[in-house]
Amino acid sequence: MSDPALSEAAMSEAALRSTLQELGRVVVAFSGGADSAYLAWVANDELGVANVAVVTAVSPSLPADDLADCRALAAEWGLRFHEVETAEMSNAAYRVNDADRCFWCKDALMDALEPIAVAECAVVVLGVNVDDLGDHRPGQRAAAQRGARFPMVEAGLTKQAIRKHSERHGLRTHDKPAAACLASRLPYGTPVELGVLQSVERAESALRRLGFDELRVRHYRDTARLEVPIERLAAVLASREAVVAAIKAAGYRYVTVDLEGLRSGNLNAALQLDGR
Repeated sequence: MSDPALSEAAMSEAALRSTLQELGRVVVAFSGGADSAYLAWVANDELGVANVAVVTAVSPSLPADDLADCRALAAEWGLRFHEVETAEMSNAAYRVNDADRCFWCKDALMDALEPIAVAECAVVVLGVNVDDLGDHRPGQRAAAQRGARFPMVEAGLTKQAIRKHSERHGLRTHDKPAAACLASRLPYGTPVELGVLQSVERAESALRRLGFDELRVRHYRDTARLEVPIERLAAVLASREAVVAAIKAAGYRYVTVDLEGLRSGNLNAALQLDGR
């Protein structure tokens, strides 16, 4: 007996492939996460390498480990891979880190991707899925205004379906923890500064070496608030001395642990409290 969930997911992938065929040539914004990786793999499989440029935006908000994995995935999958530098840090509207920070980040991304798309006679596509539509994501608005397409949204693909298909295709990104840019660790209103991003990156990288693959280090001046999944809280306490040392070595004076656990995008809750 067939699995209804798998059948629904299969139809969604067929719709995705149909949308990509309609577009013909695409430039995939590639962060290396589960969503953009799946989109890049399917596009390459459906349209062929000559019709798919896979591009990673390089900036201080991209962890070095993530960039290295993008390069590794591109080599493993035979993608036509490019790196471009984005200039969001030069934009005061981005650095002020208000509720529209992600708008200016994606605007800078489109500044970098549009020349490639023009040269390729292609359309920029982003790895947005339907589950992303319910959160505060001004970056999606910025990209759409600049002509980007979200083919996985058009195909009705959820995060769960993307992970299921990725596993079926043997993609090692199928269970990759959700990630976000380093600037997302700063509460709104805290200016985005290079030194702050570097501190967050050092802390998270050190914690990953301790075995905590899914985490966020939220920045509150000299205090770091660590988020891990609820089921990993005991492991944090068991490794308390090493965890504290790793975070303090990144420049923080105080180390706290969020007892509510990891919640992707939870800093957006402050926007609801402010009525935005």
